[in-house]
Amino acid sequence: MTPARVLVTGGGGRLGRSVVRGFAEAGLEVVSADTTLPEGAPATEQLVRTKGVEHRVADLTDRDASYALLEQVRPEAVVNLAAIAVPFSAPEEQILRTNVAIAHHVCGAAVAAGARDVVVASSPTVLGYGAPGWLPPRFPLDESTPARPWHAYGLSKLVAEQVAAMYAAAQGDRRDAVRFASFRPCYVIAPEEWAGAPTQQGHTVHERLADPALSAPALFNYVDARDVTDFLLVLLEHGRSGKVPNGDTFFVGAADALARRPLADLIPELVPGPEQLAELAAPLTGTAPAFSSAKAERLLGWRPRRTWREELVVDAAQVGGSR
Repeated sequence: MTPARVLVTGGGGRLGRSVVRGFAEAGLEVVSADTTLPEGAPATEQLVRTKGVEHRVADLTDRDASYALLEQVRPEAVVNLAAIAVPFSAPEEQILRTNVAIAHHVCGAAVAAGARDVVVASSPTVLGYGAPGWLPPRFPLDESTPARPWHAYGLSKLVAEQVAAMYAAAQGDRRDAVRFASFRPCYVIAPEEWAGAPTQQGHTVHERLADPALSAPALFNYVDARDVTDFLLVLLEHGRSGKVPNGDTFFVGAADALARRPLADLIPELVPGPEQLAELAAPLTGTAPAFSSAKAERLLGWRPRRTWREELVVDAAQVGGSR
């Protein structure tokens, strides 16, 4: 059963805005917490309500502030998106300290406040692609691929998963246990970015498609923010069905790659690595992505519905008149 009242941390971010909006449209009572209020809100306020959503200011790196927020909000479910969201966008020790502290504070505060479901955002970067000599066992990559993070952001997300798993282990699988889950959303494309707004790395989607080297560091992965929202709604509705072990982890990505050519060709050409990498990428023919969301479909019945081929606002002069 979908919870009625949900707290979304990091609700003002690229993914958070879509999740907050989608949850509200689904009829949930939504509280969004971030370091600032939405644009246009009075600078002196700490809480505003807009379009049926309650927005609060909170510093989740502060344990006491985190526990106070959860005690005030008393949500049935918590979706933790708050984090420094880009590798190397801050000093490594700051990224590690910030992201791990937020995950630990939010999970602990959620349990103390009586939440029954807690979902923690992780990242595909926990797998360590981009490191010199990186070689996975196989493609497509999935939840069984070994995690080998090589920077503080990837490590912080892996530790966040382990924090959720730690709290899940403390809860066990008893009937009234707080349920924890982690998810690894691929490169998030917000709805406005299909129309030309810059993506997280500053390039437009058109530019990433025109120059495959821009998407190569992420192995051409992506996901529409609205598909992530749909996944979270399904997870919150069915996560207590008994099919999902407490503390489980899911990849959440599009069903195709953010590329016009098969990854079997692009990975050997643009992704540095041992010679065996080309052999492993050989099965990625057609539009096949490097990451698999099959587990989410198998356990939850969720599958991505949006693809860049249908969502991208096409300028024929810019992309040769094709999708």
